[in-house]
Amino acid sequence: MTNSTARQKSKVGGVNRYSWIPVALVLVPELATLGHLSWTGSLLLGVPLAMISLFIPIDAAYICRFAPLGKGQTWRIFLTHFAAAQVLSLLWMLIAGPYSRALAYIPQLHGIDKAFAPDRWIVYLTGCFFYVISVAYHYVAMAQADAREVEMQVMQTSVLARDAELRALRAQINPHFLFNSLNSISALTSIDGARAREMCLLLADFLRLTLGMGEKTVIPFSEELDLLEKFMAIEKVRFGARLRMVEKIDDDAKHCIIPALLLQPLLENAVSHGIASMADGGMIRLEASVRDGRLSILVENDRDEEAPSRKRSGVGLKNVRSRLEARYGTEATFRAESDEDKFRVTMSLPAEYAPEEVVPVEIAARKSGEST
Repeated sequence: MTNSTARQKSKVGGVNRYSWIPVALVLVPELATLGHLSWTGSLLLGVPLAMISLFIPIDAAYICRFAPLGKGQTWRIFLTHFAAAQVLSLLWMLIAGPYSRALAYIPQLHGIDKAFAPDRWIVYLTGCFFYVISVAYHYVAMAQADAREVEMQVMQTSVLARDAELRALRAQINPHFLFNSLNSISALTSIDGARAREMCLLLADFLRLTLGMGEKTVIPFSEELDLLEKFMAIEKVRFGARLRMVEKIDDDAKHCIIPALLLQPLLENAVSHGIASMADGGMIRLEASVRDGRLSILVENDRDEEAPSRKRSGVGLKNVRSRLEARYGTEATFRAESDEDKFRVTMSLPAEYAPEEVVPVEIAARKSGEST
């Protein structure tokens, strides 16, 4: 039996079945000290009465649901509980009378009913007090449940908003890249028709691959590398030998999952605002590694500080930063910096793996060795 199941079985009508114990701890000493009963008589009379008293918090729970705070006039709620306290306490006191007479048939307890008769008010007042405590407990529990429900709704709204933001950010990528590519194809048609046709075919392959992802929000890093290969093939049609790229990707990183099309805007930014402005072209370096449960990614490109700045649409870097914040919050970092001849973007995010991903034996062994 699970803990939750055990807790559910220990409750009746939302009331713990052991809640009679505090009542017994209060009622028995009251009967012995304020009344005319011995400690033995108080124990034999008070404990069963305390067990019977469970109907008081059960009824209090239903009345609290029927008259919730803040949803009715205060005086009506007060009168409802006042009347319920009187009725339930009187009923408990009336039950105590026949029970004390039944105990009197035991020779050792002969006369307990007569000794208890003037002390029935103790049972009545204890019942009223117990009802008030039960009402306070249930109202607090209801307030906590309402707060949890509101918190859950806020969390669900936040998740839906985040997913909508991620979809909107991702939707910006393909149209932006497609717009730039079509402009390049348009320029090539008047210069080199063969290269323009080749670029059209490569662009079709790239779009077919991205459309095949469907509604995936994350993909394996290895699939992202395939996309980057298609993208770089398109750009090399434009720049030829001027565009060079070096990759250093750890095997661990290839098995991680990342937001789809996370790196393509960074490479597009490196080409458009770095390599394109250099007469002799330049190098783009892509590195990725996993250390201490985090995936680190570096995208660096050569740049000419003296080259005239090109108009930026603001989609690339801003889009990637926003997508990281939307998915990982403060758990991801994004930094873009430049010096005289380099522009680099560094990212660090939690290393995540798909549930069905099987990590190669050598990687698993290396992780096991690091943990030991």
